[in-house]
Amino acid sequence: MSPIVSCSWLYQNRFDPRLVILDTSIEFQIPTAPEQDKTNIIAGARRFDYDNVFCDPDNPLPHMMPDEARFNQQARALGLNQDSLIVVYDNCGTYASPRAWWMLRAMGHQEVYILDGGLTGWKNQDMPLTQAYQTPEAPGDFAGRLQEKYFVSADYVLQQISDRASQTLDARSFERFSGQVPEPREGLRSGHIPGAANFPFVQVMDQHCFKSAEALKPIVSSALSDQVSEYIFSCGSGVTACIILLAAYICGYENLSVYDGSWTEWGQSQHPLETT
Repeated sequence: MSPIVSCSWLYQNRFDPRLVILDTSIEFQIPTAPEQDKTNIIAGARRFDYDNVFCDPDNPLPHMMPDEARFNQQARALGLNQDSLIVVYDNCGTYASPRAWWMLRAMGHQEVYILDGGLTGWKNQDMPLTQAYQTPEAPGDFAGRLQEKYFVSADYVLQQISDRASQTLDARSFERFSGQVPEPREGLRSGHIPGAANFPFVQVMDQHCFKSAEALKPIVSSALSDQVSEYIFSCGSGVTACIILLAAYICGYENLSVYDGSWTEWGQSQHPLETT
Protein backbone atom coordinates (compact mmCIF):
# COMPACT_ATOMS: atom_id res chain seq x y z
CA MET A 1 0.00 0.00 0.00
CA SER A 2 1.17 3.50 -0.79
CA PRO A 3 2.23 5.66 2.19
CA ILE A 4 -0.28 8.25 0.93
CA VAL A 5 -4.03 7.85 1.41
CA SER A 6 -6.86 9.91 -0.03
CA CYS A 7 -9.44 11.92 1.87
CA SER A 8 -12.15 9.53 0.66
CA TRP A 9 -10.20 6.55 2.03
CA LEU A 10 -9.87 8.24 5.42
CA TYR A 11 -13.55 9.16 5.46
CA GLN A 12 -14.57 5.59 4.63
CA ASN A 13 -12.32 4.18 7.37
CA ARG A 14 -12.99 6.84 10.01
CA PHE A 15 -14.77 4.39 12.35
CA ASP A 16 -11.98 1.77 12.33
CA PRO A 17 -11.30 1.18 16.07
CA ARG A 18 -7.55 1.15 15.43
CA LEU A 19 -7.54 4.45 13.53
CA VAL A 20 -5.77 7.47 15.02
CA ILE A 21 -5.73 10.74 13.06
CA LEU A 22 -2.90 13.09 13.95
CA ASP A 23 -2.65 16.80 13.17
CA THR A 24 1.09 17.26 12.64
CA SER A 25 1.08 20.94 11.59
CA ILE A 26 4.04 23.12 12.50
CA GLU A 27 4.34 26.77 13.53
CA PHE A 28 6.85 27.77 10.82
CA GLN A 29 5.31 28.85 7.53
CA ILE A 30 7.03 26.70 4.90
CA PRO A 31 8.08 28.80 1.88
CA THR A 32 5.66 28.41 -1.07
CA ALA A 33 3.17 26.42 1.05
CA PRO A 34 -0.44 27.68 1.22
CA GLU A 35 -1.47 29.69 4.25
CA GLN A 36 -2.13 27.56 7.30
CA ASP A 37 -5.65 27.09 8.64
CA LYS A 38 -5.18 27.38 12.39
CA THR A 39 -8.89 27.20 13.20
CA ASN A 40 -10.24 23.97 11.75
CA ILE A 41 -9.30 20.40 12.66
CA ILE A 42 -10.30 17.13 11.04
CA ALA A 43 -13.01 15.58 13.22
CA GLY A 44 -11.50 13.09 15.66
CA ALA A 45 -7.90 14.23 15.25
CA ARG A 46 -5.34 14.40 18.04
CA ARG A 47 -2.43 16.84 18.17
CA PHE A 48 1.02 15.48 17.29
CA ASP A 49 3.19 18.54 18.02
CA TYR A 50 6.75 17.95 16.88
CA ASP A 51 7.68 21.59 17.43
CA ASN A 52 7.21 21.40 21.21
CA VAL A 53 6.37 17.85 22.37
CA PHE A 54 7.73 15.17 20.03
CA CYS A 55 11.18 16.76 19.94
CA ASP A 56 14.44 16.96 21.87
CA PRO A 57 13.79 19.66 24.52
CA ASP A 58 17.50 20.04 25.25
CA ASN A 59 18.51 20.80 21.67
CA PRO A 60 18.40 24.49 20.58
CA LEU A 61 17.68 23.43 16.98
CA PRO A 62 14.00 23.28 15.99
CA HIS A 63 12.01 20.03 16.17
CA MET A 64 14.94 17.64 16.46
CA MET A 65 14.00 13.95 16.70
CA PRO A 66 13.71 12.97 20.40
CA ASP A 67 15.36 9.91 21.85
CA GLU A 68 13.51 6.61 21.99
CA ALA A 69 12.39 6.95 25.61
CA ARG A 70 10.87 10.43 25.18
CA PHE A 71 9.14 9.52 21.93
CA ASN A 72 7.55 6.43 23.48
CA GLN A 73 6.48 8.35 26.58
CA GLN A 74 4.76 11.05 24.53
CA ALA A 75 3.24 8.53 22.12
CA ARG A 76 1.67 6.56 24.97
CA ALA A 77 0.33 9.79 26.49
CA LEU A 78 -1.30 10.53 23.13
CA GLY A 79 -3.00 7.14 23.24
CA LEU A 80 -0.97 5.55 20.46
CA ASN A 81 -0.79 1.76 20.48
CA GLN A 82 1.48 -0.76 18.85
CA ASP A 83 -1.38 -1.75 16.54
CA SER A 84 -2.66 1.78 15.81
CA LEU A 85 -3.52 2.60 12.22
CA ILE A 86 -2.15 6.15 12.05
CA VAL A 87 -2.95 8.83 9.48
CA VAL A 88 -1.02 12.11 9.68
CA TYR A 89 -1.96 15.41 8.08
CA ASP A 90 -1.15 19.11 8.29
CA ASN A 91 -3.14 22.32 8.07
CA CYS A 92 -1.96 23.57 4.67
CA GLY A 93 -1.61 20.44 2.52
CA THR A 94 1.04 17.73 2.40
CA TYR A 95 3.98 19.72 3.73
CA ALA A 96 4.65 19.10 7.44
CA SER A 97 3.04 15.65 7.59
CA PRO A 98 5.78 13.70 5.73
CA ARG A 99 8.18 14.43 8.60
CA ALA A 100 5.73 13.03 11.16
CA TRP A 101 5.32 9.96 8.94
CA TRP A 102 9.10 9.51 8.84
CA MET A 103 9.42 10.00 12.60
CA LEU A 104 6.91 7.23 13.25
CA ARG A 105 8.61 5.02 10.66
CA ALA A 106 11.91 5.75 12.40
CA MET A 107 10.36 4.30 15.55
CA GLY A 108 9.54 1.12 13.67
CA HIS A 109 5.80 1.76 13.24
CA GLN A 110 4.66 0.35 9.90
CA GLU A 111 0.98 1.30 9.72
CA VAL A 112 1.35 5.05 9.34
CA TYR A 113 0.06 6.96 6.33
CA ILE A 114 -0.07 10.54 5.03
CA LEU A 115 -3.33 12.24 4.09
CA ASP A 116 -2.90 13.58 0.59
CA GLY A 117 -3.84 17.25 0.51
CA GLY A 118 -4.13 17.42 4.29
CA LEU A 119 -6.72 19.70 5.84
CA THR A 120 -7.03 21.65 2.59
CA GLY A 121 -8.09 18.57 0.64
CA TRP A 122 -10.42 17.48 3.43
CA LYS A 123 -12.18 20.87 3.46
CA ASN A 124 -12.42 20.93 -0.33
CA GLN A 125 -14.51 17.76 -0.11
CA ASP A 126 -16.76 19.17 2.63
CA MET A 127 -15.79 16.48 5.11
CA PRO A 128 -16.44 16.77 8.88
CA LEU A 129 -14.49 19.36 10.84
CA THR A 130 -14.16 20.43 14.44
CA GLN A 131 -12.30 23.12 16.40
CA ALA A 132 -11.10 20.93 19.27
CA TYR A 133 -8.71 18.00 19.41
CA GLN A 134 -9.81 14.60 20.58
CA THR A 135 -8.50 13.56 23.99
CA PRO A 136 -7.34 9.95 24.27
CA GLU A 137 -9.53 7.80 26.51
CA ALA A 138 -6.50 6.06 28.03
CA PRO A 139 -2.73 5.87 27.60
CA GLY A 140 -1.53 3.67 24.79
CA ASP A 141 1.01 0.86 24.75
CA PHE A 142 3.28 2.29 22.04
CA ALA A 143 6.80 0.87 22.42
CA GLY A 144 8.80 1.79 19.35
CA ARG A 145 12.46 1.09 18.69
CA LEU A 146 14.45 3.89 17.09
CA GLN A 147 15.85 2.66 13.78
CA GLU A 148 19.49 3.41 12.98
CA LYS A 149 20.22 6.04 10.31
CA TYR A 150 16.64 7.20 9.74
CA PHE A 151 17.93 10.49 11.16
CA VAL A 152 21.63 11.35 10.90
CA SER A 153 23.90 14.00 12.42
CA ALA A 154 26.09 16.74 10.96
CA ASP A 155 29.16 14.66 11.76
CA TYR A 156 27.78 11.79 9.74
CA VAL A 157 26.94 14.04 6.78
CA LEU A 158 30.43 15.58 6.94
CA GLN A 159 31.96 12.11 6.92
CA GLN A 160 29.90 11.03 3.90
CA ILE A 161 30.80 14.03 1.69
CA SER A 162 33.84 12.18 0.35
CA ASP A 163 32.01 8.86 -0.03
CA ARG A 164 31.10 8.33 -3.67
CA ALA A 165 28.49 5.76 -2.66
CA SER A 166 26.53 8.45 -0.77
CA GLN A 167 24.45 11.29 -2.20
CA THR A 168 23.08 14.28 -0.29
CA LEU A 169 19.98 15.99 -1.70
CA ASP A 170 18.82 19.45 -0.66
CA ALA A 171 15.09 20.25 -0.79
CA ARG A 172 15.45 24.04 -0.61
CA SER A 173 14.92 26.32 -3.61
CA PHE A 174 17.77 26.75 -6.08
CA GLU A 175 18.17 30.38 -4.98
CA ARG A 176 18.80 29.32 -1.37
CA PHE A 177 20.86 26.30 -2.40
CA SER A 178 23.17 28.44 -4.53
CA GLY A 179 23.41 31.23 -1.96
CA GLN A 180 21.73 33.83 -4.17
CA VAL A 181 19.25 34.84 -1.47
CA PRO A 182 19.57 35.02 2.32
CA GLU A 183 18.13 32.28 4.48
CA PRO A 184 14.71 32.95 6.08
CA ARG A 185 16.21 32.15 9.49
CA GLU A 186 18.54 34.91 10.67
CA GLY A 187 22.23 34.30 11.31
CA LEU A 188 22.74 31.49 8.81
CA ARG A 189 25.36 31.41 6.09
CA SER A 190 24.15 30.94 2.51
CA GLY A 191 25.02 28.00 0.28
CA HIS A 192 24.85 24.23 0.50
CA ILE A 193 26.67 21.14 1.73
CA PRO A 194 29.63 20.37 -0.57
CA GLY A 195 28.71 17.85 -3.24
CA ALA A 196 24.98 18.02 -2.53
CA ALA A 197 22.45 17.98 -5.36
CA ASN A 198 19.53 20.40 -5.43
CA PHE A 199 16.08 18.77 -5.46
CA PRO A 200 13.52 21.48 -4.61
CA PHE A 201 10.52 19.96 -2.88
CA VAL A 202 8.11 22.00 -4.99
CA GLN A 203 8.94 19.69 -7.91
CA VAL A 204 7.01 16.82 -6.33
CA MET A 205 3.99 18.87 -5.23
CA ASP A 206 0.76 19.50 -7.12
CA GLN A 207 -0.54 22.50 -5.15
CA HIS A 208 -1.53 21.10 -1.74
CA CYS A 209 -1.31 17.47 -2.91
CA PHE A 210 1.49 15.12 -3.84
CA LYS A 211 2.08 14.26 -7.49
CA SER A 212 1.11 10.77 -8.57
CA ALA A 213 3.61 7.93 -8.42
CA GLU A 214 3.70 7.88 -12.22
CA ALA A 215 4.48 11.60 -12.39
CA LEU A 216 7.11 11.30 -9.66
CA LYS A 217 9.24 8.63 -11.32
CA PRO A 218 10.99 10.79 -13.97
CA ILE A 219 11.42 13.65 -11.50
CA VAL A 220 13.00 11.47 -8.83
CA SER A 221 15.16 9.48 -11.24
CA SER A 222 16.62 12.70 -12.67
CA ALA A 223 17.54 13.96 -9.19
CA LEU A 224 18.80 10.79 -7.51
CA SER A 225 21.94 9.13 -8.77
CA ASP A 226 21.72 5.42 -9.60
CA GLN A 227 25.44 5.08 -8.85
CA VAL A 228 25.11 5.35 -5.07
CA SER A 229 23.78 3.12 -2.30
CA GLU A 230 22.78 5.79 0.26
CA TYR A 231 20.66 8.93 0.03
CA ILE A 232 20.73 11.70 2.67
CA PHE A 233 17.98 14.33 2.49
CA SER A 234 18.45 17.86 3.82
CA CYS A 235 16.56 21.17 3.75
CA GLY A 236 16.14 24.17 6.06
CA SER A 237 15.27 22.39 9.28
CA GLY A 238 14.50 18.76 8.46
CA VAL A 239 10.85 19.15 7.38
CA THR A 240 10.75 19.54 3.58
CA ALA A 241 13.64 17.07 3.33
CA CYS A 242 11.01 14.48 4.26
CA ILE A 243 8.89 15.54 1.28
CA ILE A 244 11.56 14.58 -1.25
CA LEU A 245 12.46 11.51 0.82
CA LEU A 246 8.82 10.46 0.58
CA ALA A 247 8.96 10.89 -3.19
CA ALA A 248 12.06 8.67 -3.32
CA TYR A 249 10.38 6.10 -1.07
CA ILE A 250 7.29 5.98 -3.30
CA CYS A 251 9.59 5.37 -6.29
CA GLY A 252 11.23 2.41 -4.59
CA TYR A 253 14.54 3.87 -3.43
CA GLU A 254 16.09 2.46 -0.26
CA ASN A 255 18.70 3.44 2.35
CA LEU A 256 17.13 6.84 2.94
CA SER A 257 18.14 9.18 5.77
CA VAL A 258 17.24 12.69 6.93
CA TYR A 259 19.91 15.07 8.12
CA ASP A 260 17.94 16.25 11.12
CA GLY A 261 19.69 19.57 11.80
CA SER A 262 19.78 20.42 8.08
CA TRP A 263 20.79 23.96 7.08
CA THR A 264 19.67 25.47 10.40
CA GLU A 265 22.58 23.58 11.93
CA TRP A 266 25.05 23.50 9.02
CA GLY A 267 24.53 27.16 8.17
CA GLN A 268 25.62 28.31 11.64
CA SER A 269 28.51 25.85 11.92
CA GLN A 270 32.09 26.00 10.68
CA HIS A 271 31.52 23.09 8.28
CA PRO A 272 32.48 23.69 4.64
CA LEU A 273 29.93 24.95 2.14
CA GLU A 274 29.58 25.63 -1.56
CA THR A 275 27.63 28.28 -3.49
CA THR A 276 27.92 26.92 -7.03
